Amino acid sequence: MLGWRLLISAFLIPLLVLVFVLDHRAGASAPYLLGLAVLCAIRGSYEYSDLVRTRSFEPSFPLIAGCSSAVIGAVWWGRTTGLDPGPLGAALVVFAISTLLIFLRGEVRYHEPGRSMETIGVEVLGVAYLGVLMAVTAQLRWVAGSQAGYLVLASLVIAAKCGDIGAYTLGRLFGKRKMVPRLSPGKTWMGGLGALLGSGLATWAWLHFGPRLFFENAAPCPAGWSILYGMLIGVAGVVGDLAESLIKRDVGRKDAAQLMPGFGGLLDLLDSVLYTGPLAWLLWKLLPLTTWPVTGE
Repeated sequence: MLGWRLLISAFLIPLLVLVFVLDHRAGASAPYLLGLAVLCAIRGSYEYSDLVRTRSFEPSFPLIAGCSSAVIGAVWWGRTTGLDPGPLGAALVVFAISTLLIFLRGEVRYHEPGRSMETIGVEVLGVAYLGVLMAVTAQLRWVAGSQAGYLVLASLVIAAKCGDIGAYTLGRLFGKRKMVPRLSPGKTWMGGLGALLGSGLATWAWLHFGPRLFFENAAPCPAGWSILYGMLIGVAGVVGDLAESLIKRDVGRKDAAQLMPGFGGLLDLLDSVLYTGPLAWLLWKLLPLTTWPVTGE
């Protein structure tokens, strides 16, 4: 199984990097990123709908996938048209319309008490989780200038995933005291420390050397702010993992549907990134991380 996983990774990672390179060359319109985000939303909606289909929940996969994709598409519409209410404002409007559609479906399907509100709740949550969080995370493509889009997006992925690696490593080696045993028995406080160290150090390294890949004679991002940014993303990543664990435990499922042999579901890969995306956007707005001219936002 490990060999199969490594083989698939050797194919998927270069393919993902190629998509990012093509999108970077395509400029501020970011068409390849749009396609990737919509595909992730559709696949994630399928896994989510299957995951929560229990008890009285009867979520509609096409409705969640369609509304989530529309929310993401609204970000690009807002950017390409330049019209008010702006990219995130447009996404909020589409999310509001999606909520109306979800209620409309509930009204049409209503038969008896005790089923409708549960289904409406999980559908609204699904669109918020896979549409709104993805839409805000995608804003990292422009938050520090369009040319720095993948420098910023990579900082999020590196912080979140290196936090996962640090948490796993220290947790397995030294973890004894459980963090939240009822929700995630494998998570320990030592693993949480590993997430802080892994994300902080890896993010510092990327933001120190990475700017030179995107800008000539670029200065490294300030070390202290880079480490703080990475550590905050690491903490939020742990909470993001627990958020998906909460969904799975509450519906009595161990895992989402497998993406392919040797891997968990796409939700298992995206949980920490989606949860930390809005925080990363806010931190890039608030912290003095940029050392380059910000253009093409």
